[in-house]
Amino acid sequence: MSLNKIGLRINTDFQRVEKKWIERARKIQISIVGDVCYRLKGFHAGFNQYGKKKKFAGPALTVMVRPGDNLMLHKAIDIAQPGDVIVIDAGGALNTAIFGAMMSNHALKRGVEAMVINGAIRDAEEISHLDMGVVALGATPNGPFKTGPGEIGYPITCGGVVIHPGDLILGDWDGVQTVDLSEVPRVIEEAEAIAIKEQEWEKQIQNGTWDRKWVDEFINKLL
Repeated sequence: MSLNKIGLRINTDFQRVEKKWIERARKIQISIVGDVCYRLKGFHAGFNQYGKKKKFAGPALTVMVRPGDNLMLHKAIDIAQPGDVIVIDAGGALNTAIFGAMMSNHALKRGVEAMVINGAIRDAEEISHLDMGVVALGATPNGPFKTGPGEIGYPITCGGVVIHPGDLILGDWDGVQTVDLSEVPRVIEEAEAIAIKEQEWEKQIQNGTWDRKWVDEFINKLL
């Protein structure tokens, strides 16, 4: 199968973020990672958690489909590697679901870490019991079409952020955060350092010793 025309193409030849960074990133709140990325790489609000696994991390397998069509999403699940986070730009359409229970079970069997969908799902109750991350804009009983076309393994936009295949995708209760592949080591190391500082601040809060001088200092800068 040779699919290499714009709008109908599949790319599997891309580098994925190393597993050691994935495991280190998994231990950090995504809000801290977002701060290191200057608040520019996190999804906008409006995405909802549907899967049982609320905290997830893995390399992006990117998919673009027409609104309401999931043919290429089926193909993406078939070729996904264990640990992948499949990120789908479905145009933000909410009137037709492109992902449901049977696809969830198939993805779970394939070892997919999570699904992140700029669009809608269905079978939400069953999906809520599966040990996989599933994030989407909404749910609807309306099912999908399977006429194509679509793209796998090319840059997409989701949640207001450009995502390249292989980028690090993180999820937790705050939403979804991305990190460019080339920036992962630096970002994770800086985020780990901030996490240690925040743990110390939490101790100071509990002890009543948190230094609050910075509040007045910031206000005085406005004068």
